[in-house]
Amino acid sequence: MNQDNINVRDIILWNRIGRIVTKLSEKLQITPEEAFDIFYQSETCAQLHEEESGLYLYGELYIIDELIRELQDKQG
Repeated sequence: MNQDNINVRDIILWNRIGRIVTKLSEKLQITPEEAFDIFYQSETCAQLHEEESGLYLYGELYIIDELIRELQDKQG
């Protein structure tokens, strides 16, 4: 993959993360900053950044549901 493709992918990913964080904050009724912290500390976020996982192919609502399931699993 050349540098131009990597930059475009990064831009698209950052835009998607912004939408995910915004929707997560609305769904959990928390601030966007709190949602950002929760998202970036999650395994779901790590998987989103790993091209091999394929998670980036899914929609924002699916990714949010995965994150919420991850949080629920951590709480027991």
